[in-house]
Amino acid sequence: WEFNGSFYQPSAFLMMGIPGLEALHHWISIPFCALYLTALLGNSMILFIIKKTQSLHEPMYYFLSMLAVTDLGLVLCTLPTTLGVFWFNIRRIGFDACLTQMYFIHILSFIESSVLLAMAFDRFIAISHPLRYPSILTKTTVIKIALAIIVRGMVSLLPIPFLLKRLTYCGKTELSHSFCFHPDIMNLACADIKVNVFYGMIVLFSTVGMDFIFIVLSYILIIKTVISLATKEECLKALNTCVSHICAVLVFFIPMIGLSMIHRFGKNIPPLVNTLVAYTYLIIPPALNPIIYSIKSSHIREALFRTLRRK
Repeated sequence: WEFNGSFYQPSAFLMMGIPGLEALHHWISIPFCALYLTALLGNSMILFIIKKTQSLHEPMYYFLSMLAVTDLGLVLCTLPTTLGVFWFNIRRIGFDACLTQMYFIHILSFIESSVLLAMAFDRFIAISHPLRYPSILTKTTVIKIALAIIVRGMVSLLPIPFLLKRLTYCGKTELSHSFCFHPDIMNLACADIKVNVFYGMIVLFSTVGMDFIFIVLSYILIIKTVISLATKEECLKALNTCVSHICAVLVFFIPMIGLSMIHRFGKNIPPLVNTLVAYTYLIIPPALNPIIYSIKSSHIREALFRTLRRK
């Protein structure tokens, strides 16, 4: 502990695996390793295929590349501490290291949310204004969107580590997960955390909340456009291009909303439920996204088969 008058700050936090199942952590690590390996190989393969296939150098696949890079970042942020807890029971993480991990986990989550919004905008333009699509989403525009997404995530979350660092902490230092999460750290403080709660809610609603609202609005406009199409075949063809993105949105937002609700309102929810929702939120989307796009996107699938045949 570091002591400075009435100010207390722990030198480290203790991470938690799956509560009540500590004796089975070695066995539980097997599905986690499978998910991490799937996420690493799947997203790397998506990036490799898009880079090597000239026909995939389009806005839709540029955004998919951003999603894959973000998913790789999320995996690499949580993999060391999660497997460290499961394999070697390494539960201790330094205070500053914890804040750093938390910052990047939240940044990458917010970036993923924004990329999903950009992909919804891409689908709206492609379906509603197909003739103007190449002139609206140029390479320069895509780069500007990517930079705006990164800057928004970094700037909006920059105060969070400093707001946590100013707090006085009590004797309890045990986190609820095998990674550092803002509400989890905040709830260990014995000081007034109203500023943290208020700022956290503002950032969440102004970024992820607004992204989700605009994604829903995009699909309302897409459905209106699709309904106006002449034939049923055209409607199904247009909607089929959105299926992968809809699945990615549901896989990401449902666990995220659930975890946010649990941390803020779920005082009486069993710790096991909290832990499972958190792992679902951070590990399942990176593992499923490349599978979803490989199955539903014929262009990705064909490029993958061509690559495998050459190998």
